[in-house]
Amino acid sequence: MTTRDRWIDEGLAVLAEQGAGGLRIDRIAARLGLTKGSFHHHFAGADDYRAALLERHEHEQSDALADLASAAADAPPEAAFALLADRVADVLDTDRERAVRAWSATDPAARAAQERLDTARLRLLEQLWARHIGESDRSRSAALLPHLVVAGIGTVHPRPTREQIRGVFALLAELAPG
Repeated sequence: MTTRDRWIDEGLAVLAEQGAGGLRIDRIAARLGLTKGSFHHHFAGADDYRAALLERHEHEQSDALADLASAAADAPPEAAFALLADRVADVLDTDRERAVRAWSATDPAARAAQERLDTARLRLLEQLWARHIGESDRSRSAALLPHLVVAGIGTVHPRPTREQIRGVFALLAELAPG
């Protein structure tokens, strides 16, 4: 792992723990045992660093969506919904999801990244539902249900466990055929 990757990994961890306000270079450097000079060697400043964090987050989430889409492509609709239930709890970092969504309320770059991810998630969910009930306003509404669950998971207290999240999506998978 490169030092640049260490900076990004730690920044994403801090983002999940403390939100965007915790992205203080001096504190992240101390956590890593690195100098601010190291930071400036890898990033052109705080804006460049935040852009790198968003880029990594978006890339990881997009890859997870692509993997899910690929796995569900040839599955019958019921199996695709079950696959969604099995995988969502494993790939969803609820703390990071919450932090990026909160960040997107005040930062245009974070908002743009979140909008691209939300659009991709909804497109995948609409495709799954359209295979089951046909393309329509109803498939769009049906796609919104799991999407809104994902968006809300990180905002509720107490936080649901991975098993509870898995259970919610398993229930959605059971309800999908109906």
